[in-house]
Amino acid sequence: MALWDRIKESASTMQTQLNAKKNDLKSGGFRDASMAMCALVAAADGSIDPAERQRVASLIAGNDVLQNFPAEDLQRRFNDNCQQLTSDFEFGKVGMLQTIGKVAKKPTEARAVIQIGIVIGGADGNFDNTERAVVREACFAVGISPNEFDL
Repeated sequence: MALWDRIKESASTMQTQLNAKKNDLKSGGFRDASMAMCALVAAADGSIDPAERQRVASLIAGNDVLQNFPAEDLQRRFNDNCQQLTSDFEFGKVGMLQTIGKVAKKPTEARAVIQIGIVIGGADGNFDNTERAVVREACFAVGISPNEFDL
């Protein structure tokens, strides 16, 4: 199976798993960690171009699990996180990882946040090394082995 097909299949599988747990993913901590993860993946290479920001914002708006929350609220949180990352990537990244780490004591939410990172990263068919690296760091922030997700 080609790498492109494996990435698409993995993202599709992750989304299916997320949808099955939709009713368990309604906390503010999950919302905040998810938006931090989305911004981290979007800015994984150290910058976020407008097209990439729009693509991720569209993915957020269309994600069934994230529809547990008002779209405007998610958009504002995502944009605020992107702003922090573009102002000072390294400092912003520390803050995003801390936000993600707050769901570590809730395994369902922690796994879901990682899965959202994989879905967002793989949505364009190219889950590149910088995106994988930030998702791996998020795994460590929530105490899950990256190997569990083949990272």
